[in-house]
Amino acid sequence: MRSKIVTPTLTIFNKDYRINEEGNKKLINYLIENGVDGLAPLGSAGEFPFISFEEKKKLIDIYANEVKERVQLIVGTSSMDFNETVELSNYAYEKGADGVLVIPPYYFGMSQEEGFHYYDELAKQTKANIYIYNFESRSGFNISADNVVKLIEKHNNIAGLKDSTGDANHTKEIIYKVLNVKEDFEVYSGFDEHFLINTIAGGSGCISAISNILPKYWSELIKVTNERNCEAVFTKMKEIDKLMELYSIDSNFSLLFKKILNDKVFKCNTYTFFPFENLEENKYKKALEILKDLNLLK
Repeated sequence: MRSKIVTPTLTIFNKDYRINEEGNKKLINYLIENGVDGLAPLGSAGEFPFISFEEKKKLIDIYANEVKERVQLIVGTSSMDFNETVELSNYAYEKGADGVLVIPPYYFGMSQEEGFHYYDELAKQTKANIYIYNFESRSGFNISADNVVKLIEKHNNIAGLKDSTGDANHTKEIIYKVLNVKEDFEVYSGFDEHFLINTIAGGSGCISAISNILPKYWSELIKVTNERNCEAVFTKMKEIDKLMELYSIDSNFSLLFKKILNDKVFKCNTYTFFPFENLEENKYKKALEILKDLNLLK
């Protein structure tokens, strides 16, 4: 299976925290022009828990109209309200999205049985291709490989999974088990440094928030990986180990990445939801130093 890079896109807001159409269009085209394989709006990097239902629909409209099937479009439709997730998933499907990315209800940790019940019911009620968003540190639930197999055996529209886990062996187990059942099932790693492990195991690649600010870097990594240029891949993976520090500079990296976009790539609003609307200058300087040390800033 060819490796891919999908960007979980930032959301550009107006000062009143409504969707900024032009800013989001700029980001969409910047990413596509720099070679990413797919876009995943309304995920963690997109601050989805803070956005109203109607504003989510507005952003889906923007993406559907702007992407125009140039790249894969996987829309985050997660909500604590199951009915809202169903409605938004069907809305994204009707607008032409290739799939929807859904994290289960968070706060209460679920059992494996409850996790199966959640995705089983979601698959029944939506026409969309569903990508399971496995992020235990946010949801309290870590779906098992056997549970994923049970779901794809029952539903054709369970299409893939984003595994945001610190345990790369968990991702490998899912890949090895599900590909014996459904060869085109897509397993993405949510942590950049697991990309190579994912690829070697037969996965689909990475859903990397860093690709918001370094799309060309990531598309070049995908190119050399698919060409099996081991030396180039190893060099870039060592650099990614350093780039991972960007995620931990601040508790929410969205503002940091927006500031880098605004200062170094194209002008855009950097508004980020309370209480994450401020970034200390020393933290921003640290991020720029990381990028400069790797010669990744103009």
